[in-house]
Amino acid sequence: MPIHYLRTLTAPERTDRNNLHLGITLCFVAGATNAGGFLAVGQYTSHMTGILSGLADNWVLGNSRLIIAAVASLLMFMAGAITSTLLINWARRRGSRSLYAEPLMLEALLLLCFGLLGGQLDSHSPGLVSLTMLLLCFIMGLQNAIITKISKAVIRTTHLTGLITDISIELGRLIYWNRNPSTPEHIKVLCDRTHLKVQASLVMAFFCGALLGAFGFSHLGFSSTIFLALILAILSIGPLIEDF
Repeated sequence: MPIHYLRTLTAPERTDRNNLHLGITLCFVAGATNAGGFLAVGQYTSHMTGILSGLADNWVLGNSRLIIAAVASLLMFMAGAITSTLLINWARRRGSRSLYAEPLMLEALLLLCFGLLGGQLDSHSPGLVSLTMLLLCFIMGLQNAIITKISKAVIRTTHLTGLITDISIELGRLIYWNRNPSTPEHIKVLCDRTHLKVQASLVMAFFCGALLGAFGFSHLGFSSTIFLALILAILSIGPLIEDF
């Protein structure tokens, strides 16, 4: 992909095309991070639905340690999203071209921190494991807020329930039988094939990233995050250089 186009992926000027390409890339990174994070800490850190469900279960069961872990995970995910929002709005006020690149570069640096911090997990310190999990939750919140603001809430990258629901709806429309060919267009059931392709592309990117993340973590350990951090750094470096 040309360097010029790579720079447009995080530029302030947005098109449906570069939104999709950025969304696919971030879905890939999210899938790899989520799968690798699960192998590291035994929990999917982008799944706030599961974390809230676990919070309710452990509240009823009276497991205070897991209640604290769930609340902390939720708060760190929110903190990541809040940080991303603050960085983007602050950069927009300054007229910066790197308003989307800055939080992506921060994510790249945090992924490197995850690799460095995760390497210490051999010490089997419960506190360190918790810190690693919270760092991953922060990263997931940071990334999801970036693409949500860029695409005006059309694209999500860290969880797939809504994407798979959208795919299923479009498939249902695709196989629906409009019995009468003369049915007026405004009441015909028609599949939005473009939307279906977009959602399917995002899901496949997440899945491919998860496969690579699980494979990389299994064979390379925490150093596999260097590749993911490099992807994000390449995406964000162009607008940052323009500002400087």
